[in-house]
Amino acid sequence: MILVVDVGNTNINFGVYDGDKMVVMFKVMSKMSRTSDEFGVSIRELMALNSVAKEDIEGIIIASVVPNVMHSLTTALERYVGHKPLIVGPGVKTGIKVATENPKEIGADRIVDAVAAYEKYGGPVLVLDFGTATTYDLVTEDGSFAAGITAPGIKISAKALWEDTAKLPEIEIKKPDSILAQETISSMQAGLIYGQIGQTEYIIKKVKEESGIADLKVVATGGLGVIISGETDMIDVYDKFLTLDGLRIIYDKNRKTK
Repeated sequence: MILVVDVGNTNINFGVYDGDKMVVMFKVMSKMSRTSDEFGVSIRELMALNSVAKEDIEGIIIASVVPNVMHSLTTALERYVGHKPLIVGPGVKTGIKVATENPKEIGADRIVDAVAAYEKYGGPVLVLDFGTATTYDLVTEDGSFAAGITAPGIKISAKALWEDTAKLPEIEIKKPDSILAQETISSMQAGLIYGQIGQTEYIIKKVKEESGIADLKVVATGGLGVIISGETDMIDVYDKFLTLDGLRIIYDKNRKTK
């Protein structure tokens, strides 16, 4: 079995794979400061609760967009799980060529998503990740990461509403019964959800138009992506585990190389 770790701005997602099958998934918050021992105890306890022993794990891979947790996390994994993790970055084989002006600026999570979408669904493909930021990444037919668009995520937009205005409350992010809202909470929900749907459809349309790829497959992931993907026919596939699958694919590519 291998342990894959996706370090995002909000959560750290862990997946345990037996071959190409995910057998366990769990998460911890990434915004909470932890020592390596605190990370290690949490990881070992969560593994044990899911009937995964330290001895079951034969390798670890990490993709991270949060540099300040990496020292504690990698130390914890080495000490408490027993393996030095492979970290997605320069020198790691992915099968994706980054063809942008500054390849090093592309986040590891976006590379991982691109790898998973290309391997699982083929190219050309547009990968949408509805995370802390909402990202749109174009992978061409030959597996080149050609372009990326970055927008504020739904939660960032919601937080700006209730933190930067005096009278708007913190709300649950969900689709309201109607866009024709008649009170504050559903008004905010309508603006957030329908605004995201509109942005999503317009960006997909413009990417297809400017790239000249009319038959572009569109694959979405990310927690709130399930809401948006269900409200538009411009998203072909919603894949909840795209990032974790991508980490497993990259680990396999590098294991075969070794």
